[in-house]
Amino acid sequence: MTHGQASTGDVDDALWSAIGDPTRRRIVDLLLAGDGGTATSLSEQLPVSRQGVAKHLGVLDRAGLVHATSAGRERRYDVNRAQLAKAAAQLESVGAAWDARLHRIKGIAEALQQARNRSKTEHQRSPQNRPEQNRSEHKDQGST
Repeated sequence: MTHGQASTGDVDDALWSAIGDPTRRRIVDLLLAGDGGTATSLSEQLPVSRQGVAKHLGVLDRAGLVHATSAGRERRYDVNRAQLAKAAAQLESVGAAWDARLHRIKGIAEALQQARNRSKTEHQRSPQNRPEQNRSEHKDQGST
C-alpha cells in the first residue's frame, strides 16, 4: 500500500466519499483549471478557510485524487489524473449496471401489465360475465 492510497477493498469507499462532498469536487475543479494550487490559493477562491481547505485536501490525498509536493513553506497540490480517470470509469460502470437493472425492472413491469390486461380482457369476454349471452344460452339449452 502506498501513501495516499487505500487498500483494494476500500478504494471505492474512500474515493466516492472524497468525491461526494461538493467542496472537494470544487477543489478538484479548481486544481484542474489552475494546473494545481496550494491551500492558501484555493481558500482565496472558496468560501472556506485555509485550514478547511487543507482538511479537504487531506481527504482527497488519502483517496489518491491529489498528490502534494513541497513548494517553499506550503504544499502544492495537483490532481492525480489516473485516479480521477479511475473514478470516472467506476461511475460509468455503476451507471451501466443501474441502466441494466432499470431495463430489467421495466421489462418485468411491462410483462405484469400485459398479463393484467390479458386477464382483464379474458375476464370481460368470459360467458358468465355476459348476462345477455347467458340468458340466450339457457334458452337454447332448455329448448333442446
